[in-house]
Order: sequence, then structure tokens, then C-alpha cells
Amino acid sequence: MSDKKQPLIPESFIDVPTQRLYYLSLGLLLQAAKVFDFLQSLVSESTSYYSRKWLAVDFLYITTLSALRIPRLRYAKAVVLLQIFLLWFLDGVMFGGISFNWRETMTGASPTFSGRPDLPSTPEPFRLLEVLNSVTLGLLPFSLEGSQKDKHLLGQHTVRMSPISTAQLNPDAQTFCLASPSSSVLIPVVVNNTVPTNIRYSYAPLTYIEGKPGTGRIEYADLSAKDIKAIEQARQESLQVARTNVATRDVNDDDYDEYDDDEYDEGDTDPQSRLQKTESLAHIRVTRPGTIRLERVLDSSNTGARLFYPSEVTVAPCPTAQYQKQPAAASEYVRCAGDTAKDVELKIDITGVPPLSLRWSKDINGKKEHFLVEGIEDQHVHKPDDSESELHRANYAPQRLEVPLSPTLHTLGRHLYVLESIIDGLGNVVHLDSSESYGHHDDDINTSKTSRVLSVLRRPKVSFNQCRSGIPMSLLIGEKTDLHVSISDADKSDGPWNVAVKYDPSAEAGKKAQSWTKSLQTGHGDKKLTLAAEAPGEYTIQSIKGKYCEGDVLEPEICKVVEKPRPRAEIEWTRIHECSGDTGVLASLVFHGTAPFQVYYRTKRDDQTAREMVKTFANSRGELTLQPEHSGHYRYNFFQISDANYKKVDLSGPSIEQVVHPLATAEFSDVGSSGPRKKISGGCEENNVNVKVDLRGSAPWNLELQVISPSSADTISIKNITSSPATFQIPVPDLINKEGGVFDIDLVNIEDANGCKRPVVVPGLSVNVRRVKPTAKFYGKEGQRQVTVLENERAELPLRLTGEKPWKIRYRLRDSSGRIETATLTSPNDHLPVLQKGTYELVYVQDAQCPGVVVEGQDTYDVDWVPRPSARLAPETKATYEAFNRSQILDPICQGRDDHVDLELTGRAPFQIMYNIARNDEHGGTAVLDQPTFSSIQPRTRFQLHTSTSGRKYYEVKQIGDAVYPLAQHKNAIVPRSERLLFEQEVLMRPTAAFKSDTRMQFCLNEAFTSHNGDGYVQLQGTPPFQVEFAVKSLVSSQVHTETVEVPDRIWKLDLPSYSFSSIGPHRVSIVSIQDASHCEQAELDPERRAIWVDVAEAPSIIPIDQRADICVGDVTRFQLEGTPPWSVGYRINGKPYTQDAKSSPFSLLQQQAGEFTVTSVAHQHKLCKATVTDLHYNVHELPSAQVGHGKRVYQDIHEGSDQAEILFTLIGEPPFTFTYQRAEASPRKGGKPGKVLETHTVSGVTTNEYSIFSALEGTWTVTSITDRHCRYPPNPAGTGDKQR
Repeated sequence: MSDKKQPLIPESFIDVPTQRLYYLSLGLLLQAAKVFDFLQSLVSESTSYYSRKWLAVDFLYITTLSALRIPRLRYAKAVVLLQIFLLWFLDGVMFGGISFNWRETMTGASPTFSGRPDLPSTPEPFRLLEVLNSVTLGLLPFSLEGSQKDKHLLGQHTVRMSPISTAQLNPDAQTFCLASPSSSVLIPVVVNNTVPTNIRYSYAPLTYIEGKPGTGRIEYADLSAKDIKAIEQARQESLQVARTNVATRDVNDDDYDEYDDDEYDEGDTDPQSRLQKTESLAHIRVTRPGTIRLERVLDSSNTGARLFYPSEVTVAPCPTAQYQKQPAAASEYVRCAGDTAKDVELKIDITGVPPLSLRWSKDINGKKEHFLVEGIEDQHVHKPDDSESELHRANYAPQRLEVPLSPTLHTLGRHLYVLESIIDGLGNVVHLDSSESYGHHDDDINTSKTSRVLSVLRRPKVSFNQCRSGIPMSLLIGEKTDLHVSISDADKSDGPWNVAVKYDPSAEAGKKAQSWTKSLQTGHGDKKLTLAAEAPGEYTIQSIKGKYCEGDVLEPEICKVVEKPRPRAEIEWTRIHECSGDTGVLASLVFHGTAPFQVYYRTKRDDQTAREMVKTFANSRGELTLQPEHSGHYRYNFFQISDANYKKVDLSGPSIEQVVHPLATAEFSDVGSSGPRKKISGGCEENNVNVKVDLRGSAPWNLELQVISPSSADTISIKNITSSPATFQIPVPDLINKEGGVFDIDLVNIEDANGCKRPVVVPGLSVNVRRVKPTAKFYGKEGQRQVTVLENERAELPLRLTGEKPWKIRYRLRDSSGRIETATLTSPNDHLPVLQKGTYELVYVQDAQCPGVVVEGQDTYDVDWVPRPSARLAPETKATYEAFNRSQILDPICQGRDDHVDLELTGRAPFQIMYNIARNDEHGGTAVLDQPTFSSIQPRTRFQLHTSTSGRKYYEVKQIGDAVYPLAQHKNAIVPRSERLLFEQEVLMRPTAAFKSDTRMQFCLNEAFTSHNGDGYVQLQGTPPFQVEFAVKSLVSSQVHTETVEVPDRIWKLDLPSYSFSSIGPHRVSIVSIQDASHCEQAELDPERRAIWVDVAEAPSIIPIDQRADICVGDVTRFQLEGTPPWSVGYRINGKPYTQDAKSSPFSLLQQQAGEFTVTSVAHQHKLCKATVTDLHYNVHELPSAQVGHGKRVYQDIHEGSDQAEILFTLIGEPPFTFTYQRAEASPRKGGKPGKVLETHTVSGVTTNEYSIFSALEGTWTVTSITDRHCRYPPNPAGTGDKQR
């Protein structure tokens, strides 16, 4: 690799990534410094220093980077130049180069004559320095004059008088105090019109009395400029910390009272913000209490400032107020309601310069009150009389006082006493920190020095709960019962509570029970107690006491506990004997205990497992009957009893055994032993009826049944029935079997195996026998079983049905899929609803009991629809059918010509027809133009075609309505696309022509009519080729020339070479007629675009209005122009040619270059007609200039009465000179605009280029005007160019 490609710094010394990091970091640091300079330049008077600095720094940075040849940071020379330009461009934006100098220099605007923007002017002279100024973006001052607003009147001389300096100690009369021996305060000193370099002050102790020994002595101290600066820097740092603390302080608006306005004054704000522009602020740091007096203030020239009275401030220790030490017992701050034996007295220690004022607040249960105590001082301290006060300073020695505070505790709740602020005799206000008094526990508050909390508590109350007089608590044998004690009206802070309870046993408790007294304590925060009573007797609440207060005992205070006995029963058995043996037992029971009672007993049959059952009795006496359904050896016994208090207590009751023979009984299945007679069906064709009977008792059984019909009653005996239930076939009575009807079946008696015969009284059966089949048919005579309805409307087909409801029928629609439909009907004259058209056929019928038959010949019904209306073109219509889109193509027609087609309609009049009108769109499809509807009362109607606009029109009949199918009721009934009537027609456009633009065309005399400069285009519409007739008329000679031209395209440039303009003045070219290939009648031509104007002019001329040979830069030369506007005037300045356009006459031109000005030519008609001009020239002289202080801003300070200032004027031009200068009020800000004009003078006949005056007055001198031999600046307001002397 060649040396040119290696980095300038070897990689062995610094590797390439580190080189990149270092150099890019340097660039980032430079740009950060540039941003800092940019912020400085915003408040600086001049930015030229920053602009030159950063142009050089950025250039050196980029060129050095290129020389280092760091890989990945090497660029081509063009890129390096671009980087330099971009950085310079950024410098121009940041430091004012682009926003100021660039605009004035590059735009060519003349600041001197910007007051006449309406006049055309000659170009300004070329200046190389201004070009360099533009290239450097105005950052380098190559053109000093160009940077001024007025380069002819430059500079100003300002003379200022040095003011008198003053100093004032503590100008806001603030108060100061020292919070601790190690703290300090800053006393402000405001200095006006000077910068202090030395401040001397004196210090006197608070006890000092002039002329009295032993009271201290006065000390003096000096602060140098270094000390003043150090104190100010420390003050600014502490001020930032204080502002942060104030921002975080929360102010409670609800705690405002009339004294709060004193707490927040303007002393917390920074005094620096209230200073005047000529004032500055210094501070004296004070670390000891005493009186500070300002003795003197010196500036850098050791000149003393005048001191304002008063010049002393007293600094004392800050006043303090706090409660004395908290007592050891917390109960000292707690009182009980109604306890007036103890009074609470709070002691407050107060220290400060008397007389003192204490502000404190009282908060009782959230209701806050504020109080102020004033005039707190030691009454035994000697006060000087009036004579002594005049001879000696006041004694500001602080005092230590003890102040009592006796609160009143008549209100229950929380009493908070807070010390808020203390004010001493000097006016120092100290806000005591009471924020900790809110939202904290009372014990924590009482440890504070500025707050105390006193609590007045309620006296607790106690009583038994759920135990009242006359309603004792029940106690079960061997168990415990809970007695609930409730505490009310007690404060949580008084807990826990101790409750004393006494027990007195009752007689039933026995001799072992002894009386006792116990103390029960509640849990933390709990106001309920539970006492477990184990023995009967009386429990009495004797007292209650909390942590601080004793309470009261409320009723009920006594709770009586009674022991409940266990339940028992007396049982007596009685056997039940019927027919041939025992059928069960009857148990009579007498209960002892608390109802309700539950008795548990066992029943055992033969060797089977015993069954346990339970029976509930609501009273103290009851009976239990046990009669088994099956025979056998049974054993019954009772083994447990329960009442309301005890569950399942053993019962040693008597038992009984017996052999049971249950009585026989029978009943129809699913009927029951009671209730109404059940109705069953006897079938449609069967001779017997099956009945099912349930039998009980000892098998086998003999059963008698009775069959009862309207004409007979037959008894049927059934023997040796061995199983239950049993099913029997009962014959239908003959009469019923033939004709049908209803008969009954009843059970008469039953006999069991023991020969015990019993009658049976149970509900019987009612049997309904049918011998006639149900039928179904459509109602109507032959040929009349049909109906016609509207399309999709429901049709009701009449039916005739026989049998019992409900009927279930099946039907189908012929000529369809053959699917069978089912319907359920409830009326013999019901209707069958259907929706489709066609022939409906009944297939099957069944009533509630039997299947039936469909009557032949009356099993079909026809349903038809009323046909919808339709439309078609009349047969005689001339149209061609297009099978591709099923459209009828009509013959084409010209735009605007009336045309129609005839439609033939089928249906019932009147008709409504809704159709779509569409045309071709730009994307190759169709766009719907409208969707109108028209009506017709005749079956043949005329359909009007739309020919008002050209293009292909498509017509589609979308919906047709008539009297049966009106469109209003059948909006969704749209004609299917395959059945819609479609027809289309091409509407040919009528030809038309118009000029594309109404711009007037310019021609010279005798010039051929051939368009030039892009004007004279004609736009044509229609079917090419076109035949267009034009007419050219001269308004001066009234001659008219007509000519017909064939145009092959839709746009044509006006070209009539056979015609030449023979007269000057306006000519009107108009379109007479137009015809295209369609031979349609032409459309009406637009009157505003059917003609165009042509101006024909002769040779122009120019005549000067001012007959002067010498003029000045800035003067306006005026000329009279003859010919047709606009004109183009050619001229030379010092031999260089220029051109200027003129729209009107006379023509004025502002002169901006000195030298020889000559008019050479004049032309009009867009420079088509041009004439040469001779012997028209002027001598243009440069404007004179004047400078004060060589064109710079001079600032000079003088002292009153002795000094004078020399003001130098420099005059540039051709003498003799006359100039005017003025003195104005000096601006308070350096570089600012002068104020009010104080005096004006004019000096004449000056033949030299410099002139001086001397003055001892204050102000700013500037030149307002200057006149030399030929010219004056500023020019006359009229701009005539006359020089002023």
C-alpha cells in the first residue's frame, strides 16, 4: 500500500478506531462550543467576531481531517469542499450572515431608493466587494457600507455625562434574625450608578448603650470586591435551595384567617428582580446579633457613594416558643366525660426581644380556631423614660418568659393546641413547624415542641345481650351456654375494658356449685365479651372500667340460666283385629319435654332386617297406627326420642309382637284410590278392552267386576288370581260394539286366600268406543276448487273434517319433489295455509283416536298467481337485437333532437315503470345517470329518450307496477336480469368551435395573418373533419374578410396566410359557422369565446419630458411614448446596453448608476415593431455622502463643567457642501436608537471635506442631509431631481 493511503499518524502509535473516536469527539465538542457561542450572540451587540471565528475553525477542522487520512473518514476533494460549504452555511444561519446580508446583497434591492418600489429603475453598478460579501454569506465584512441601512449618512457620536452614585442599606426595610449561633443573615445594599469595590460597616452589640460602660463597644469591618463576589455566589446557591423547599411546601387554603396575610410577604422573592437598570445589589453577611450601620461605599476610583437614611439595621436572635417538657404519664392529657376534678395547664417557654406576640390555634374535633396573644414581656424589666431614649440607643436584649395556657375540656373528643408563629418586638416572624401536628398519632404529637393533644373520652356502658328479664337462658345437662356481654358508647383509645361479673347458684345447681366473682377483659379494639355458663343460677354485671375511665352498667344487668330436663315418653299398645285376624297395632304416646317431638321406632317382619323409621309430633300427646300390607310375624319397639333441646335420647319403651293378616284390596292401575273416573279409549275396531288392576293382601284372589252400558249392567267374576298387577280382557257390550259409544267398568268386591271377602270402593273406568272413521276433503264443487292470489301471497285452502279434534293431515304439492308436508288442525272447517302455486293433494288424515280416509275426488285444490305486468318494444320500432347483451340497438340521433320509442304493456292499468339511464364512463364501464319512474294509464305508451347530452345512452326497465302489483307495496319485486327490457342509442354531439384563449394578438401594419407566440388556437368538438368559416373585420375601415378552412383535427392554430393587415387599430376575428362529418346542426357558439381581437400597430417613438443635461443618482427621468402599449425601451449606461419594458405612457425610469445614460431604441407589439433613437442622453452624477466619526458609532463620556467633546463630520462629493446635523437624547442602552431630537443646525458654504464642532452637552449627533454642487441627499420628496442648496 502506498504512503498516500496510509494514515498520517501511524497505527503503531494510535490505532485507526481510536483516531476516529478522538477526531469525531473533537468535532462534537466544537459544535457544542458553537451552540454556546450562538446563545451568547443572541444578546451580543455584534456577531462579526463569532462569524469570523467559526469560519476559520470549521475550515481548519475539515482540512485537518483530510490531511490526517483516517480510514472511513477520507473523502474526495469535492466532498471536502461540500463539507466546508455546509458548515459555513450553518454558521451563516446561526450568526446572522444569511438572514441579513444575504437578503440585501443578492436580491439587488436598493435600500437607498426602496421608497419608490412602483418605478422601474436602471441596474445598480457592479461591486466586487459585494459579490465577495455574498459568497461568504455576509459573515465577512467585505462591504462595510453595504451593511448599513443608509450608506450616504453614516455614523453617530454619543456624549454621555457620568451620573452620581448612591448606596442604601436594606432598602425594603426588612427584618433579620439569627435562628442559631451558627447561622447567618445577608443584609442587602443597593448601589446605583457604580460598582462597589469596598464596603465599610460598623457593628454594635444589642446591649450597647452609648456612653455607658460595660454595655459593649462598636466594631468596624471592610468588605473587598472579592468578599462581595464570594457572598453573592453563596447567596445564589442558597436561594436555589430555598426555592426548591418552597415549591414542595403544601399550603392549606382552608386554614386561612385574618392574620395569615402577615405570614407571607414579598421578602421571600429575589430583590434582584426589582432593581432598576442602573442599580446593582451587594450583601453584608452578619453572624452575630447586634446593630449594623453602613459607613461608606467606594468604587474602583475610590469615589464614595452617597448614603441614604436610615443606614442601620438591628439583627437579633430569632424568637422561639415551645411547650415545656412532656409529663411522664400519658394519662395527664386524657380526661373522662364529666370529670372536673383535675384541670390541665400547659406551660409555654418564649424567648425573644420584647414585646412578643404569639399566634396559636385550637382544633376540637376538626373545628379550628386561631388566636393571637400580644404584648408578652417581663413586667419587671426597667424601661428607659423619654429623656433616656433620646440620649441612648434602645436596649434590644432578648428575654426568656414562661406563659401558661389553660384549656377548657367541656367537649368530648380530640383537643389539639398548636403554636403557629412568634413575633418579636423588631418585627421578626418565625413560623413554628406545626406540620407534624396533623395526620400523626397523638403520642407522637405530644412529643413535639409546638403541639399538644388532649383527649376527653366517653364513659363506657355495659349490659347483657340476648338475655332479658323473664326469658332465662337455657342450659342443657352436661353442656355450656354462652352469655354475651355488649359494651357501648366507648372510645377505642379507652380500651381494653375490664368487666366484673358475679355468679349466684340456684337450687337445682346442687350443693357443689359455689358463688364467685370474675373480672373479664376485652380484646384489643373489641367491644364484646362471651361468658361460658356451666351451671344454672344468676349472673350479674357489677362494674366496667376502661384504660382511663370507669363506666355504667345498663339493664339487663342480670341473666338467669335454667337447666332443661331430658325428654321422655309414656307408650301404650292396642292390637287392631278385623275379619279373620290381626291387621296391625295402635300406639298411644304421652310426651314430656319441649315440643316438637320426634320418635324413632323399628319394625321387623319374620327374619328380615329391621327397618328404622321416625314420626314427628307437634303436641305432647299423639297416636301411631301400624298396619302392614303383607302378612307375617311382626315385632315393633321404640328406641329413641328427640325434642327441641335434646336429640336422640335413649327411650326404653315397651315392644309388641303379632302375626298380621292384611285385608285384601284392589284398584285400577294409574287411577288411585280416590279421584275422578278415568277415561280410556276402547279402540276403533277391537271387541275387547284391556284393563290393568293392582291387588293387595293374601293371594290367590277372587275378583268381581261390573260392566255398565246405557242399556245393560253385566257382572264378571275372575277366579284364582295369583299375581299383582293383573291384566284382564273385558268384552265390549253388543250395542256399543255395533254403533260405538261409552260404557263404564267398576270393581265390586275382592276375596283373599283366607276367605275374607270385602267390597271395593275405588274410581272406575270410562271406556269410549269408536266405530266411525274420520274423513278429510277439500271444500268446493267440481271445477271450483281453485284460488288465484298475488305472487308469494299466502292462500287459505278450505277443508272439511270429521272425527274428534285434533286432526293431523298429510299433503303434498304435485309436480314438485313430492315431499310430504304435515299440518295439525283443530276445527272441522279449518283452512290449510300454503305459499306456492300449483295443485295440492291430501294424502292422509288421523283424528285424536283413529286413522281416517281421504274422500276421493275431493282431495285436490289448485292455487294460481296473478301474473306480473311486463313491457316490450312495439313491433314497428326500428332496432337491431344484440344477442350478446340482449339489448335492442336504436338508430343514432343528433344531440338535442327529440326522439322516443313505443312500449307495449301487459297487466292491469294504471302502470308504473321504473328504469335506469346509464352512459359510458372514463374507465370502460357504465355510470348510472338517473333512475326515474313514469306512469301510464294505457297498455301502449310513449317512452321519451334522453338526447340533451351526447354519448351512448343505455335504458334498462328495472321494475314494472300495475293496479295489482303497485310499486309502493312491492318495492323489492325487481324484474330478473334475464327478463329485463334493454335498449340503447348513440347520441351524436353537435359540432362547435371556440378560441382557446381570449389573449389579444399583436401584429404590425402590412403583416400576414399567421399566428405566432403560441396564441390563436381554436378548439373544436364533434366528428372530424370540420368545415369552419372565419370573418376578419377592421374596426377602423369597417372592411370584412371571410374565409372557409377545412380542419382535420379537434384543435387548430389560426393561420390565414392569404390575408394581410392593411390598416392599424383593433381587428375582430370571429367564427361564423362550423360543420362536421355527422352533418348535425351546429351547437350555439359561446359568444365570449367565438371571437378574438388583433391589435395592429405602426412604428413607435419616444420623447423626453425633462430637458436637462445633468441629473443625480436617484432622480426619475420621464419620457412620452407613442404607439401601442406595451413598449420595450433600449438604453446604454456607460456603453453597456439594457432593456426596460413600459406598460403605459408617460414612462418613468429611476437612475441608480452614475455616468452617461443614452436611449438607443423603442419597440412595441412584443418587440415586433422597433425604431432607433438618436441624440437622447443625460449625465448622471453620484449622490453626496456625510459621515460622523468616520462612519462609526462613537461613545464618549465626559464630566460635568470641565470637559468638551469634538464631533468630526466627513463630507464626500463635489464642493461646496451644505449639510444639516442634529442632537438627540442618547439611548439608555448602548447601540440603541436615539431618542427625542433636542436641536438641529444647518452649515453652508463648506469647501473642505472635513468639519468639526465642540460641545459640552449630552446627546447623540447625526447628519440628516447633505448637498454638493449637483445633488442633494436625501432627494426631494417629489423625486424631480432638482438639487438643493
